[in-house]
Amino acid sequence: MLSVDLNCDMGESTHLWEYDIEKDKALLRYLGSVNLACGFHAGDAHTMHTLVEAALAAGVAIGAHPGFDDRENFGRSNRALSPDKIYDIVLYQLGALDAFVKTAGTRLHHVKPHGALYNMAANDRTMADAICRAVKAYDPGLLLYGLSGSELINAAQSTGLQHRSEVFADRSYAPDGRLTPRTAPGAMITSEETSLQQVLQMIQQKTVTATDGRLVPIVAETICLHGDGEHALPFAQRIYDTLKQHGIETRPD
Repeated sequence: MLSVDLNCDMGESTHLWEYDIEKDKALLRYLGSVNLACGFHAGDAHTMHTLVEAALAAGVAIGAHPGFDDRENFGRSNRALSPDKIYDIVLYQLGALDAFVKTAGTRLHHVKPHGALYNMAANDRTMADAICRAVKAYDPGLLLYGLSGSELINAAQSTGLQHRSEVFADRSYAPDGRLTPRTAPGAMITSEETSLQQVLQMIQQKTVTATDGRLVPIVAETICLHGDGEHALPFAQRIYDTLKQHGIETRPD
């Protein structure tokens, strides 16, 4: 039987737009794992504490979602940091979230970088290595979630970290297998039907149709659902139900 994880970026409380923690909680019923913001690009102590407890009660694996210290741009602006500083900001954020995870009586499951940190490390091996060094130093048993075919996955393999190749339901892909930049037309897929077709194609055929029409090989082990979308909850349910209807099991590992 085919299986895949459904993950979601959560706890991203921010001053940039209205945040509803109850919507995050409602999404948990459809997920295998969550990536919780650790206070740099978004999130705070309350969202971490609340969602750790909610995820634990729902049986959902808990991961850290570290990003650049860039609340003004939601962590989506590129930053030129040295490998040592990348290491430090990742380690710092893991510790912040893990305080709540440990006191809840559970453990961190994985790490998924956020926004610009994620996208830059997908192409920059030096950055990817720094992230993976921090993750391994903190806990070598943690999984690393990274873009399928990216330098993050390559760095995790070299570092000896377990890893999961991530794909996106609502993002289009460039011919090189990278995500289309958010600033480019068509970067976000707004049609639910198109998103569902893309998800099934990535899992069943192990390819994705790029913006130029070519088929690009892809590894789909975990699918990212964005929790901050206006229709995130019904969309998550549709993906969950569609996978079930096609005999695809959803689980975090």
